[in-house]
Amino acid sequence: MSVEAPNRAAEAAGRSAIKTTAAVMKGTSRPWEVIELTVDPPRAHEVLVRYVASGLCHSDEHLRTDRFWGDMARYPMVGGHEGAGIIEAVGPGVSSLAVGDHVVCSFLPACGHCRWCSIGRQNLCDLGADLMSGAQVDGTFRFRDADGLEYGGLCMLGTFTTHGVISEYSAVKVDDDLPLEIAVLVGCGVPTGWGSAVYNAEVSAGETVVIYGIGGVGINAVQGARYAGARHVVAVDPLAFKREKAAEFGATHTAATADEAFALVQQITNGVGAEKAIITAGVVDAPTVSAAVDVVAKGGCVTITGLAPVEEKNIQLSSAMLTLFEKRIQGSLFGSSNPFWDIKKMLELYRLGQIKLDELITRRYKLEEINEAYEDLLAGKNIRGVIIH
Repeated sequence: MSVEAPNRAAEAAGRSAIKTTAAVMKGTSRPWEVIELTVDPPRAHEVLVRYVASGLCHSDEHLRTDRFWGDMARYPMVGGHEGAGIIEAVGPGVSSLAVGDHVVCSFLPACGHCRWCSIGRQNLCDLGADLMSGAQVDGTFRFRDADGLEYGGLCMLGTFTTHGVISEYSAVKVDDDLPLEIAVLVGCGVPTGWGSAVYNAEVSAGETVVIYGIGGVGINAVQGARYAGARHVVAVDPLAFKREKAAEFGATHTAATADEAFALVQQITNGVGAEKAIITAGVVDAPTVSAAVDVVAKGGCVTITGLAPVEEKNIQLSSAMLTLFEKRIQGSLFGSSNPFWDIKKMLELYRLGQIKLDELITRRYKLEEINEAYEDLLAGKNIRGVIIH
């Protein structure tokens, strides 16, 4: 049988719709519902994935928050944007993936051809402009219920499901011997946090770094700062459990509040201040931004990775303080990582023992336990929860 024959067979198999079980959000201020949906077959440059695992990220919880995304979000939506699984069918024109391939999903698609991809900034690919609609690249949907109502997939994915159809531009092939329930973490939280420190903040050896919010992203900012050689890594979180985990992942100091962190940084830097501050809180607010700007020294930089409601203006500062001390504030999307390079890079660092992944998972859940899982997340019980399908 030729190499092309299995793919042709898979294309034929993929022309029939299949049933799946999915966790969906039908509107704001409502719980997740686990229901049966139909998944339409993959179209051009799309693949059918059987998911093995899905990561639980705060960004999915934001779907439930009234007006968090403004008019950007469309309901109903299949949640989940961290996913790992196995390709079961491919659509026409797919050349980068084959049936049986193990993949990690990137919550940001990367076409490889637009202006941003061509200059090495895949995280800003033009295909990501409409992520919150849940539509695929062609603007149509692959999930539908028994009444024919179309469901989007969060970030063009929707990984809270046993099966889903996604763009090949969102699927990164990984080695078959890697456990997918571990590899799933590098689809969002790990490179977002790690890259916030290494790529965006450009942490250098000997610097002092303050990280606000030690969740699934912040803990990896700690790992990134340690990897880059920071002398002091100060992890700020009100929960003792998360401060303890931060110490395990490389934090040299911890603080429960921003005020405590400021006093600590003044002490360990002899009054100079930190070179870098990174905000990875689940919801960014004005006091945290102000505290981060205050904690950095002259010429210091504040990187904002966490999210806030899109219509909220939460940077309230005196511009004179930025001018007189040459402080900077910048945003970070996916830690400025390039999905098709950095997802594999994170897994290679994991193999080498240079970053921790297994230890990130606090608890594993069944899909039916998704509401309990998010209650645990909001209560601060988990660094990262993972759904095992």
